[in-house]
Amino acid sequence: MNDQHVPVLLERVVELIGVGVQAARDNGYAPIVVDGTLGMGGHSEAILTAFPDVHLIGVDRDTQAIDIATKRLAPFADRTDIVHAVDDEIPEILDDLGVDRISAVLLDLGVSSLQLDEDERGFSYSRPAPLDMRMDRTQSLTAAEVLATYSEAELRRILREYGEEKMAGRIANIIVTDRETTPWETSQQLAAMLSRVLPQTKKKSHPAKRTFQALRIEVNDELGVLRTALPEALQALHLGGVAVIESYQSLEDTIVKKIFRAGTTTSAPPDMPVVPEELQPWLSEIIRGAELADSDEADRNPRAKSVRLRAVQKIREAQS
Repeated sequence: MNDQHVPVLLERVVELIGVGVQAARDNGYAPIVVDGTLGMGGHSEAILTAFPDVHLIGVDRDTQAIDIATKRLAPFADRTDIVHAVDDEIPEILDDLGVDRISAVLLDLGVSSLQLDEDERGFSYSRPAPLDMRMDRTQSLTAAEVLATYSEAELRRILREYGEEKMAGRIANIIVTDRETTPWETSQQLAAMLSRVLPQTKKKSHPAKRTFQALRIEVNDELGVLRTALPEALQALHLGGVAVIESYQSLEDTIVKKIFRAGTTTSAPPDMPVVPEELQPWLSEIIRGAELADSDEADRNPRAKSVRLRAVQKIREAQS
C-alpha cells in the first residue's frame, strides 16, 4: 500500500508544516499537528519523522484508510491519535482529546488514491463497479441512491454546481427517464450512457468525469464539509500556526481561496485613514497565491498535475 500511495508535494508540505512547529517551539507550546485527511498516512509519516517532538492527530472518514494508516504509523503510536471522523468535527475531536490549540493543519482534499483504486468503491468511471462513492462506508447515502431518488431538478442542480456540466439538463432527464425501467446500479452503466449522449471533444478527459465528480461531492458533502472545517481549523491554530491545503479542482480551491482571502485582507473601508486592530488581517500568506507541482513530480505522480497548494500563518487572534 505504501508503494501505491504517493503523497503530493510531500517535501514542500513538510516544510510548510515546519513553520507552525517552529512557532510552537518558540512560544512554548507542545507542537500538535492535525492531518485532517489522513488517507494512507504518507504525509503524516513524513511529518512525524521530520519532527520528533510533534504529536499528530490523524482524521479520516474512511475506515479502510484508518486501518492502513494505523499500521503504517505504528512506530509512532505514542505520538499519534487516529480518529474516524469528518473534518468538520475537528473542534469536537480536539475537545475530546483535551487539546486547546494546534500548530498546523493539513487538508489534502478530494478523493484519495485508495478510493480511486478500489474497484468496489465505485469512484472510477473507467472500471465496472457498484455506484457507491461513499468515502465513509458507514453512512447510508450512495451514488446509486442519489440517482434513484433525487428529482430531475435536484440532479440538474448538482451536475451544474458540482460538476460544472453544461449538459446537466439533458443528463438529468435521461437519468430520471431511464430509471423507470432500469435502475442505475453500476459505474459502467452510467459511464456508457454519458459517453453515448455527450458530444465528444478534443480534450483528453472522459465525458463521464464531470458527472462522477458531481455525484461524489454530493454523496460526501465535500464542499459543505470544507466550508465548515477550514474556518474551524484556523480558529484552533495558536499564534504562528499554519494551515496547509492541497486542492485538486476549482470548486475546492475557490472555497479555500475565499476563506484565506477573508483572513489575509483588512475588513476596513478603503478610505479609513487608520485601521483599528480588530479590522486588521489575522492571517498572513506563506505562499502568495497557489503553488503547483513541477513537471518532474507531475510526470511521476499523475495526481500532482492538478494540485493547487495554499498556505497561511495565523498572526493574531480573529475578532468574533
